[in-house]
Amino acid sequence: MTQQRPDTHDYLALFLNDVPLMDVRAPVEFNKGSFPLATSLPILDDYQREVIGTEYRQRGQDAAVALGYQLATDDVRDERVTHWQQFVQKHPEGYLFCFRGGQRSHITQSWLAESGSPYPLIKGGYKALRRFLIDELEKSVEDIPFMILSGKTGTGKTRLIYDIEDSIDLEDLANHRGSSFGRRYGGQPTQIDFENRLSIAMLKHRHFKPGRALLLEDESKLIGRCSLSQVFNNKMQKSSIILLEASIEERVEIGLQEYVSNNLAEYQNVYGKEEGFARFSEGLTDSLCRIRRRLGGARYQELGELLSSALQQHEVHGVIDGYRPLIEQLLVGYYDPMYEYQLEQKQERILFRGNRDEIRNNYPELVLN
Repeated sequence: MTQQRPDTHDYLALFLNDVPLMDVRAPVEFNKGSFPLATSLPILDDYQREVIGTEYRQRGQDAAVALGYQLATDDVRDERVTHWQQFVQKHPEGYLFCFRGGQRSHITQSWLAESGSPYPLIKGGYKALRRFLIDELEKSVEDIPFMILSGKTGTGKTRLIYDIEDSIDLEDLANHRGSSFGRRYGGQPTQIDFENRLSIAMLKHRHFKPGRALLLEDESKLIGRCSLSQVFNNKMQKSSIILLEASIEERVEIGLQEYVSNNLAEYQNVYGKEEGFARFSEGLTDSLCRIRRRLGGARYQELGELLSSALQQHEVHGVIDGYRPLIEQLLVGYYDPMYEYQLEQKQERILFRGNRDEIRNNYPELVLN
């Protein structure tokens, strides 16, 4: 039997070093929220968890444990252990956890040890890890200087974020482009998963790049349905702004690539050509419908006809030029007025304005000043 590594409560090292984690909680618990490098390998399925929980509430811990062992038939146990062993062999540096580091973790650990694959657990389990990330996110917000990249819709803010080393892409963490047409394939993470991802990204910046400013795209409190904490959002609203500028022609091209070409490619890579296009088409139509009230009836009908025509040209002839007038009208008539109103409230915070190259070239000096 190999030497057992010690159990750990060094949560910081786990997240800074991207240590693989085995989550032995039930699937329903995992789906509510876990950690980016956690793999769901439950000791109990959802039904087993439910009936054992009922037994615990009605007859106490000993009865619940006895029922758990009764449900763990030889076939069930062998299947669980086989999956755990595969994880251990693939990730010898990893750890396992349950909700509080209690019964489920210790039983998993015991069965693995008996099978000749001892494996350490995380003391305090999921609950302690989650509490750690919540607390560390608040510390990161307090310690890290923010720099906010703002600009009208379609100026390519996300592209510039990736040009700057000291940055975090909030929209990527939320799997949403941040606008009414921002839905992406795969849907958004749960709020817990979003917060955990953000906290880990901030934690890494704070520890690996201490004192250095962090560039963030200007976002509202909600990115799709993922919400930034009030503390995080408040700091963003007080931080200096770098304003990215681009011509309407450039913005239409960026919108065409991101919301049409890239969006369609994501769907077709998963669903194939025909079904992928159908889902892409449905997504654009639904997005336009969601802003129907703000557009007004006549304008919504006009834009709906433009979209319908563009989708038909695209599907039948493979031509995407039909989206250009739609994108331009949405930018100029819908997004720009809202942005210009918001920008009026932020004028005193603008540190620099320019195009992508100007900002990229001047950014190092802007951060130092």
